[in-house]
Amino acid sequence: MRDLFLLALLPIMLYAMVQRPFIAVGMWVWTALFFPNGWVYGMAGHIRYNLLFTAVAILGYLAYKHKPKVQLGMIGSFVLLFFLWTCISTATTLAPSDISLEYLTRFFKVVMLFVFVALTIQDKLHVDFVLWCLVLSVGFYADLEALKFLASGGGHNIAGMPGHVLGDRNELSLAFVMTLPVCYYLLGEYGKTSKVLRLGLLGTMALLVFGVIGTQSRGGFVALIALGGYMYMKSERKVLLTVLIVALVVATLPFISADYTSRIDTIGAANEDASFMSRVVSWKLSFIMAMKHPFFGGGFKSLEYFPVWSDLSRDFFSYPWFYTGHLTPNTTVGRAAHSVYFQVMGEQGFGGLILYLGCLASAFLKAGAVARRAKRASAPEWLRTLSTMLQLSIFAFALGGAALSFAYVDLIFCLFGLVLVIEKRLLPATLARMEAERAAAVSTPPSASSAPHPVPARTVSASTIAVQQV
Repeated sequence: MRDLFLLALLPIMLYAMVQRPFIAVGMWVWTALFFPNGWVYGMAGHIRYNLLFTAVAILGYLAYKHKPKVQLGMIGSFVLLFFLWTCISTATTLAPSDISLEYLTRFFKVVMLFVFVALTIQDKLHVDFVLWCLVLSVGFYADLEALKFLASGGGHNIAGMPGHVLGDRNELSLAFVMTLPVCYYLLGEYGKTSKVLRLGLLGTMALLVFGVIGTQSRGGFVALIALGGYMYMKSERKVLLTVLIVALVVATLPFISADYTSRIDTIGAANEDASFMSRVVSWKLSFIMAMKHPFFGGGFKSLEYFPVWSDLSRDFFSYPWFYTGHLTPNTTVGRAAHSVYFQVMGEQGFGGLILYLGCLASAFLKAGAVARRAKRASAPEWLRTLSTMLQLSIFAFALGGAALSFAYVDLIFCLFGLVLVIEKRLLPATLARMEAERAAAVSTPPSASSAPHPVPARTVSASTIAVQQV
């Protein structure tokens, strides 16, 4: 049934994407994060939807007559330079070349998504559509899994689909947290006019929180708490947020198990937790990799290649200021870096790390700058809220990603592209429209109806004049 439904919708979706390239870009995001092949089992499961929608998006843009001006700005410069850096690191990789090349190809697709978001998305409608596609991918999965979690009384363990970009429960948990600000923005824009959308978005926000708890991810929990505090400071609707936070806390208490509580308690004693300290071991080996190969690092997946891991382990007790505790590197298999920062440091060197931090910092700061400039200019509230919520999503990634090997995911580069669009297109267009409206209001003469009516001249007949003269 799912196969038939999806195959019946496919021609309609393709027609819409051909007519409007921004729809194809939105569906590109949807397929990258939703993984439709994991939901079907028959003939519809053999179609590579992401590749198909990507091709339609590229061809649709090339055929589009009214292409917007290309403006990559600081964010685009950092992203493209970082990609070029990964190409060089792949050419000098320490891992098997076929593995590094495979991951370079995957990252190339991610960068292409960023590029076509920047090239194709032009106005508020386009941005909103992409954000709806994000919610209908990550948010939809959170809805289903969190409902299972609630129905089981908290016994269902939430994890991503095997083979999917969000397959790991920790990465899935962080994606849930990053989607919360997007739902908040859409709630403010569409919840006012539609009761169904208002209830749906409020329910999705609540289920995203339950989803984070259901993954039992400590990193997701920390990102959620930090995001809640930051969102509260940034929000202009503190009363609404207070009510939502209190309601969610009360609602989640019955579903928090003793195992989850004990896991969260280990955050305060991280140096005694073997799982966390094993990540510190990986961080140190990533640092040693960068010290040995400071410019371009070891290349994609080099740390997980056991001969490289074993070679780095010989220098583990170097740099005694960096963890030399009771745990030592695994002697049978290589491990992931478990941090976007150490992952990039080890795989792309210190140069790659600087460029990656430039991507994050420029997107975060530009989003904040757009929000402040829009507020000073008394721009529409949606522009300020949109910029702030995207900034919060990037903040959640920057914090939660500190303990995850999640550096090259589609979601964060899509957000980079949206911030670039807001900075280079939406903000200038909005300010220009406001200025034109002010100029028109000043230059428009008073209407005829508002002008004072002239007093009619008094007519005097010739006979009256003659009488007056007599």
